[in-house]
Amino acid sequence: MPNSVLKEALGLGRSVIEGVRIEGGSTIISARPRRRAPRCPVCGRRCDGYDRLATRRWRATDLGASRCYLEYAPLRVRCPEHGVRAEAVPWARSAASRFASAFEDQVAWLALHMCRSALAELMRVDWHTVGGICSRVEASLEEADGRGRLDGLRSIGIDETSYKRGHKYMTVVVDHDRGRVVWAARGHGKAQMNAFLDLLTEEQRKGIEVVTADGARWIADVVAERLPDAELAVDPFHVVSWANDALDGLRRDAWREARHRPSPRRRRGRPRRGERPPADRAKLVRGLRFPLLKNPEDLTEGQGSALAALRRAGTALWRGYLLKEGLRTVFRADAADAAGELDRWLAWACRCRIPAFVELSRKVRRKREGILRSIELGVSNARVEAVNNKIKVAIRQGYGFRNIDNLIALVMLRCSDLRPTLPGRAVAM
Repeated sequence: MPNSVLKEALGLGRSVIEGVRIEGGSTIISARPRRRAPRCPVCGRRCDGYDRLATRRWRATDLGASRCYLEYAPLRVRCPEHGVRAEAVPWARSAASRFASAFEDQVAWLALHMCRSALAELMRVDWHTVGGICSRVEASLEEADGRGRLDGLRSIGIDETSYKRGHKYMTVVVDHDRGRVVWAARGHGKAQMNAFLDLLTEEQRKGIEVVTADGARWIADVVAERLPDAELAVDPFHVVSWANDALDGLRRDAWREARHRPSPRRRRGRPRRGERPPADRAKLVRGLRFPLLKNPEDLTEGQGSALAALRRAGTALWRGYLLKEGLRTVFRADAADAAGELDRWLAWACRCRIPAFVELSRKVRRKREGILRSIELGVSNARVEAVNNKIKVAIRQGYGFRNIDNLIALVMLRCSDLRPTLPGRAVAM
C-alpha cells in the first residue's frame, strides 16, 4: 500500500511514513514528524533536542480487521519555560496519550451513542481508558473553540444528582447563557461548592449575577459568603415539588386511614349522616395518586371525575390539593403581583390545620426572597434538570460507572456545546 494512501486513511498529513510491517496480526507503521525541529508539547516552541526516548507506539484507527499502531522514538526537548519534555507529535494530542487523535475522536463520538460493552468490543479498548480519552477530546475542543469554560459566567445553576445507589451524589454547575456544564465533581455540600469557587478568579466571581438552585441551605450559605454580589433564585419547579410531596404524603395517610379505620357501630347498621363507610372512603381515595399531582388542564375525563368526587366530600385531602394549586398560581402571576400572591398563600397555608402544609409554609417563608427573585428574573433550574436527565441516560447507557472520573468526563463532553466528530467528517454547525 503506497505511503500516501496510508497517510490519507489514518489522517497523518504532517507526518512521514518510513516503513510498514505486520507483527502478530497487527499493522505497525513506522512514522516521524515531517518537521525536523522538535517542539515543546506545552507551548509549541521550537527547542533544542535533549536526548531520544525508547520507541513508543500509538494506537491508530483500525485498517480493516487489523489493529494499527504508529511507531516512533520521540526526542526529549529542553524548553526554557517548561523544562525537559517529550516532543509533540502531530498524530497525538498529548505526549502522555498512547492513542492517535483520530482514534480518540472516534471513541469519544461512539461513547455518546453506544453502551460501553459495545464500544469496548468494537474499538478493542478497555472501558477504563474511555474516560481519559473523553477528557482529552473535550479539552482539545474547548481550546479550539477559544472560550474557557469558566470565562464569562453570568448566570449559573447548581444542583446535585444521584449517580449510584447508596446516596452517591455528584454536584453539577451549568452556565445558563451557553447551556453547558462548566464543572462537575463527586459529592455534594459546601466543600464541593467551595472547590468550584476556588477555581474562579476574583473577577470571575464578581461577574456572576444570578445563581439558581433548589433551595438547599448549603448552596445559600456559600453564595451569601463568597458571592455577595450574586442574587440567589430558588427554582419554582422544586418549590412546587415540595407541595407535591406534601400532598402525596397526605394522600397516603388518607388511604391508610380509609382502609384500617373501623366503621362505627350503630343499632341499625347505618352510618351517621355525612359519614362514609370504610369501603366508600377507600374507594374515594383509590386512584388519586396521579390526578392529584397532574396539572388541571392535563387531566383525563376519568381523573377529573375522581377529583370532582373528592371535592364534594370536602376532606383535608381536597384542601391540600387546593393549596398545591394555589402555590402553582403564585408562579404564574406577574412579577408585580407575585409578592402579594405569595403572602396570601402563606397566610392560607399556615392556618390550614394540615401539618404537612403548615410545615411547608414555614419552609417557603424561609425561602421567600429567593422565590420572588426567580419570578422577577424569570429564571429557573430547568436547564440543570435537563442536564441531570442526560446524566441519567449516560449512566443507563453505560450500565453504571465504577469510576466517577469516567462519568464526569463523559458528562462534560455530552452536556456541552462542543461535540466530537468522526474522523474525516466536517464539523457540524
